Amino acid sequence: MMKKKSISASKASLVFFLCQMISALDVPLDSKLLEELSQPPTITQQSPKDYIVDPRENIVIQCEAKGKPPPSFSWTRNGTHFDIDKDELVTMKPNSGTLVINIMNGGKAEAYEGVYQCTARNERGAAISNNIVIRPSRSPLWTKEKLEPNQVREGDSLVLHCRPPVGLPPPIIFWMDNAFQRLPQSERVSQGLNGDLYFSNVQPEDTREDYICYARFNHTQTIQQKQPISVKVFSTKPVTERPPILLTPTGTTSNKVELRGNVLLLECIAAGLPTPVIRWIKEGGELPANRTFFENFKKTLKIVDVSEADSGNYKCIARNILGSTHHVISVTVKAAPYWITAPRNLVLSPGEDGSLICRANGNPKPSISWLSNGVPIAIAPEDPSRKVDGDTIIFSAVQERSSAVYQCNASNEYGYLLANAFVNVLAEPPRILTPANKLYQVILDSPALIDCAYFGSPKPEIEWFKGVKGSILRGNEYVFHDNGTLEIPVAQKDSSGTYTCVARNELGKIQNEVQLEVKDPTLIIKQPEYKVIQRYGHVSFECIIKHDSTLIPTVIWLKDNDELPDDERFLVGKDNLTIMNVTDKDDGTYTCIVNTTLDSVSASAVLTVVAAPPTPAIIYARPNPPFDLELTGQLERSIELSWIPGDENNSPITSFVIEYEDGLHEPGVWHYQTEVPGSQTTVQLKLSPYVNYSFRVIAVNEIGRSQPSEPSEQYLTKSANPDENPSNVQGIGSEPDNLVITWESLKGFQSNGPGLQYKVSWRQKDVDDEWTSVVVANVSKYIVSGTPTFVPYEIKVQALNDLGYAPEPSEVIGHSGEDLPMVAPGNVQVHVINSTLAKVHWDPVPLKSVRGHLQGYKVYYWKVQSLSRRSKRHIEKKILTFRGNKTFGMLPGLEPYSSYKLNVRVVNGKGEGPASPDKVFKTPEGVPSSPSFLKITNPTLDSLTLEWGSPTHPNGILISYILKFQPINNTHELGPLVEIRIPANESSLILKNLNYSTRYKFYFNAQTSVGSGSQITEEAVTIMDEAMASRQVDIATQGWFIGLMCAVALLILILLIVCFIRRNKGGKYPVKEKEDAHADPEIQPMKEDDGTFGEYSDAEDHKPLKKGSRTPSDRTVKKEDSDDSLVDYGEGVNGQFNEDGSFIGQYSGKKEKEPAEGNESSEAPSPVNAMNSFV
Repeated sequence: MMKKKSISASKASLVFFLCQMISALDVPLDSKLLEELSQPPTITQQSPKDYIVDPRENIVIQCEAKGKPPPSFSWTRNGTHFDIDKDELVTMKPNSGTLVINIMNGGKAEAYEGVYQCTARNERGAAISNNIVIRPSRSPLWTKEKLEPNQVREGDSLVLHCRPPVGLPPPIIFWMDNAFQRLPQSERVSQGLNGDLYFSNVQPEDTREDYICYARFNHTQTIQQKQPISVKVFSTKPVTERPPILLTPTGTTSNKVELRGNVLLLECIAAGLPTPVIRWIKEGGELPANRTFFENFKKTLKIVDVSEADSGNYKCIARNILGSTHHVISVTVKAAPYWITAPRNLVLSPGEDGSLICRANGNPKPSISWLSNGVPIAIAPEDPSRKVDGDTIIFSAVQERSSAVYQCNASNEYGYLLANAFVNVLAEPPRILTPANKLYQVILDSPALIDCAYFGSPKPEIEWFKGVKGSILRGNEYVFHDNGTLEIPVAQKDSSGTYTCVARNELGKIQNEVQLEVKDPTLIIKQPEYKVIQRYGHVSFECIIKHDSTLIPTVIWLKDNDELPDDERFLVGKDNLTIMNVTDKDDGTYTCIVNTTLDSVSASAVLTVVAAPPTPAIIYARPNPPFDLELTGQLERSIELSWIPGDENNSPITSFVIEYEDGLHEPGVWHYQTEVPGSQTTVQLKLSPYVNYSFRVIAVNEIGRSQPSEPSEQYLTKSANPDENPSNVQGIGSEPDNLVITWESLKGFQSNGPGLQYKVSWRQKDVDDEWTSVVVANVSKYIVSGTPTFVPYEIKVQALNDLGYAPEPSEVIGHSGEDLPMVAPGNVQVHVINSTLAKVHWDPVPLKSVRGHLQGYKVYYWKVQSLSRRSKRHIEKKILTFRGNKTFGMLPGLEPYSSYKLNVRVVNGKGEGPASPDKVFKTPEGVPSSPSFLKITNPTLDSLTLEWGSPTHPNGILISYILKFQPINNTHELGPLVEIRIPANESSLILKNLNYSTRYKFYFNAQTSVGSGSQITEEAVTIMDEAMASRQVDIATQGWFIGLMCAVALLILILLIVCFIRRNKGGKYPVKEKEDAHADPEIQPMKEDDGTFGEYSDAEDHKPLKKGSRTPSDRTVKKEDSDDSLVDYGEGVNGQFNEDGSFIGQYSGKKEKEPAEGNESSEAPSPVNAMNSFV
């Protein structure tokens, strides 16, 4: 809450935050200045109040603080001093108060349970942390129990009790079957909040022996399972229908207490046949809109962010066709303490007054107690400047020794709040932070802002002088801003020169000189003009400029607000643009833009391309400008304008455009006023107060617009109150301790009179406070300092001039500046879904701790090491951003069998908050990559030597290599497939008993416990027998064979000639009979040789093989391995959980695709199929 008060030059209220503190005295964020100012300690980071740690990992208790000089740290444990030097397992990080308890080096987490508190101290005071309760997480095993089978009659109700072991934190319960699939739930069968499985009525399909309750302990990433429960449903005909009765809760009424801000969960589960339907109502009221949700098939009522208004009686009604029953739950909402006004840091000058206010609320009402430097204020050293009045400490005439850190504790039976706020008494002479002799350059007739950033305590007075020995600047031609800036609203040539800023307070005086140069504006003295050009002609647009001699202008030409076409027909000169061979596509608007480092001007003209006339017929052109403008009927808010039209040039005038010039506010600038039909030559014009009007008229026909007419005589209207207020009023903080109010200033003619100013008003929203107002000159921004961080404000800006105020403005809502979030997301949990994917959950950061507009959460994660290689590598952090108020996200692309770390940070408009404690998780094994190489060497008659390299990415522990090979005949058909399993520690193998001179194809892959990886293939050939090779002679090169072939050919030729002669004579030649009688054994069908290949000698080759067989061996999951925990399954097989916890995949080895064994078969290959296709 802010209150407006008068201040003197020698004494002012300096309540503020330094850097992250709200302040009435602006401390510039100058790094050098901040390093020099003394500051009491401020706790910047600490562990949560209730800190559950993993007993398998080191305990890290965070305590970070800042201050000047840097603070020292100490700890208490269970209320007494904790001497960390006496415990070799406890260390404190350098330049930090964070404790590291080395559990992994032989310590036990249970030995360090307790309540810890950190103190950060320097010469200006001591800040303390919250009481941090350290407890190790627990995930006990299920107690062994003998479960009797449940025999239930069809239609009866049934409750299967889970009764999970008590863990810290409590486990998440879910029911699954032996196949690790979630048991289906419905309105009839569902899980209660206590983990039990409720059947409203049982059906025959409910009979099964594998109802298994699982308890997942997220903190230790373990899952425990209960012994399977057997249910047998026996049928009786007919099945008796039953009215509803409640299985839970029992009785007709019950009570429920919930804390403010938590989630309220109410549950009703009913038995009956048909299955009852549940409905919820609130007695004497409505269920809260937008915060009410129904879960578990409407059996659970969920209300988020509950408040005291949600107290009352909630009734659940269970109904079926036979009747209904109900239960009333009386809900009481209590509240742990929450802040109304947290104490804010206070910076004062010696002799000044101030106060610390600590206000909190809760149910029951919390008690307020104060501490000074961590000691109860009742026994703290006396300070005569301090007086405690309940929730307020009042300081009077403070001295430097009054500096201290005060703690406010607000507590009730449901919790406590602890806030540190320091009182820092500073005595600092003035300092000017603006660089000396800084040069400012502005354009003539524009505003000039000359900075004088300063700091001092008490707050210095600022005076401005022109020239080294000039007099102090005063008067309406200057505006003096609170931050020391001097504004010259309309800079003139004589404004140039040296300006001296002087800052003084009771501790000293300092001055600084800066330079101002006023430059002439850039003008286009010859603008491009409208052109009508015939197709294929040439056209040129002029753009002649005048500019300040010390500024370098650049000229850019645009066509239809875009770059000129990349065409050599467009020629850009120094003062013109020429277009050669004009075409229809050149039609458009051409703009000349002139830029300097200080200003920019532009002018446009339209090019109209027309076809060449077939004959020199009528010439159409733009009309001539109107003339003889006359003003009559002058009134305060209206006037009549009349004119005579110019020649229309063979194209009728369609309209007249009337423009006006305000010679008082914007001389030389013409504005659109109105447009009238071409048949009209008089118009009644509406006027605004305090404007020196001149008018001109432009005629328009189908060809274009005429040149403007000569201006009319001037007419000055009388002044009046402003008619309107500034538009686009906004309030957005640029720093955590300010509110920047901006608006669009009124145009000159909108001021309605001289002395235009703005009344800026603001007050904090939802706080009983008066409006704070200030009247500022004709500017468009005002900065409110000393605001709380990111709170809503009501804002309004009202225009006024010398004659009075504009109408009451409307209010807008703005926010003071954001600051970095205060806390990290809590309860970060990681669920590893499979070897390359994990899901991370976290609790959302309370919106009050976000301290800004919530933009989302960032998850930083990185690989620590590969578990198979045990070698660290360069850490490459990856970042995933989840927009909005999401509380979970998926981490894809992980490497199997690796150790990872992650943390989560909340993000607002200012940036990222602190990181959550690093969370360690491990990915299970995956299938390996292919072996790095496979070489086949040393071929002999019956053997080959194979050498290979291990996989580049084993993705786990290799258990074996699989080698498969088969022969290939001359037609590229594949023979029977032989498989050999090779130990993982081998890197070579000699294959014996192979067939000589035979090509073999080899398939080779590696295998982990998860399954086989991708394979590589190679081919090799055994060599031929040398003796047999020497006996083989090429028969085609022997002489006797060549002679025999020539004799046979001659004989066949003679026979053909004889047959031809005898046929012409009509005779017959019994060739067929002779052939049948004297069959030549040489041409009888030959018996095919056995084409089978030699087989690899192996005892198992003679065993019958089934089609599509696989190598099962050690991929099978043993039953006894699954008794205790699903974590073991997750690492040993390829199963994984869905979002709802159900498993993906089966407990079997991965089935890899076998190498193809035939050219036509698409079945899963086997040695039998290979032989069938080969023979």
